[in-house]
This record gives sequence, C-alpha cells and structure tokens, in this order.
Amino acid sequence: MTETIAVRMTVNGRSCEGRVEPRKTLADFLREDLALTGTHLGCEHGVCGACTVLVGGEPVRSCLMLAVQARGADVTTVEGLAKDGALHPIQEAFWESHSFQCGFCTPGFVTTTLALLRDNPDPSEEEIRDALSGNLCRCTGYESIVTGVHRAAEKLRAASATK
Repeated sequence: MTETIAVRMTVNGRSCEGRVEPRKTLADFLREDLALTGTHLGCEHGVCGACTVLVGGEPVRSCLMLAVQARGADVTTVEGLAKDGALHPIQEAFWESHSFQCGFCTPGFVTTTLALLRDNPDPSEEEIRDALSGNLCRCTGYESIVTGVHRAAEKLRAASATK
C-alpha cells in the first residue's frame, strides 16, 4: 500500500484538505482531488507556464511543486478570480482584447498577470513582456496578450481610484 500524507491548504479562499502520495504534484492535487481543472497541464516540465497558480501570492509552476510543499499555503487558481459570476478585470480585459485563441495557456497568463499588476500597477511593455516571458502561447503573436495586460492595468487602476 502506498503511503499518503495529509495536506491542508487554502485554495481560492476555501480551506481544503486531503491525503496525497508524497510525489503528487500540486497541479494534480488541484485537478484530480479538488476538481479545479482550470489549471492546465501542458509540458509538465515547468516550461510552458499553463499550470501557473499563485502560492502565497507568488506565481508558481504547479506541475513542479509537490502538493505536500503547499501545506498551509494560500493558493489561488484561475477559478478563484471571478466573483459572483462576474469576470475578474484581468479576465475581462483579456476577453475584450481577444488576447487568446485556443485558450489553453490562458490560466497561466491570467494568474501571472495578477501577480504582475499587484506589484506593478502601471507596467511598461518591456516589464509586461519580461513578467510573461515564462508563459508560452502557440496561437498568438503575444501582441494581443500585451494589449490585454495594459487594458487590465487600466481597469484595475480605475477600480482602485473609485474606492
């Protein structure tokens, strides 16, 4: 019988727990145990960025992190962004900018953008491209993605100005 380890973490604001094999990745725990399939698995080598989630607010390749390493952590997946059926301003900006075609890479770009704009609410194009350099898209030329990040930054600045 395979040994399992208890894990407890907060995912998208909710306390979650389970038992996992020591080698189970955070991506597999999110997808298989918590049914949060928005975290996509592409390369499973940490290269494509499709599996990016936020752990303690920082972008992490969930295909490279073990679920046991996330014990006690606060994890945010793409499913945790929309509130009450309304898209998050980043998701809305990407949609309005036609930033994606097939959508496979979208969750990783969205979560990476969330961290970028939290730390830098008005990034330059160079800063955006640098922050997103670890995320790959096979469908676009990245121009519409950069446009989406700029639009998201505008939306978030406008929202914070009205508070």
